[in-house]
Amino acid sequence: MSLEEAQPQLWTADRPGAGWHPRVSAFFNYWQSLRPAAGILPSRKDFDPFAIPKLLPGVWLLDIQREPFRLRYRLAGTAVVEYIGLEVTGMWLDEAHPDIASKPGYLDRYRAVVETGTPNWRRGQPRLTILKEFLGIENLLLPLASDGRHVDMIAAYSIMHHENERVVPISGGLEKE
Repeated sequence: MSLEEAQPQLWTADRPGAGWHPRVSAFFNYWQSLRPAAGILPSRKDFDPFAIPKLLPGVWLLDIQREPFRLRYRLAGTAVVEYIGLEVTGMWLDEAHPDIASKPGYLDRYRAVVETGTPNWRRGQPRLTILKEFLGIENLLLPLASDGRHVDMIAAYSIMHHENERVVPISGGLEKE
């Protein structure tokens, strides 16, 4: 069984994609509900992980350092820690995942979220070393901005797809068999 690979996509629509996992969609909808107005991004103070308790295990927050560009885990949910096999809260992404250095362009989608203020969705094979074997990963990166415009944090959600799940084409949805 294989997971249909989707290239990372900047997401400008105001609703989730048709083929997104329901939990990824719920995360996107929560973020959308926080936007104070069209064209204005929610801030970290608006984002309350405890408001989405069923999603909390897959939530991770990244602080942004612009020069040089680096990302630091502010928060990592229990499922994220389990995938990685390490408590990464407070760690720089490149320290938590030393293999990033061997993956040219890995940080491009994060940079795109920071520079454009636009969400980014991806489904496919994990690109970083994780502790367990999974069919694939689906994740969503969402911009947060203290001033509503300049991204200073990324709120993210990841779900790992297991062998006992039937993943249907991206135009469809994901269903457990």
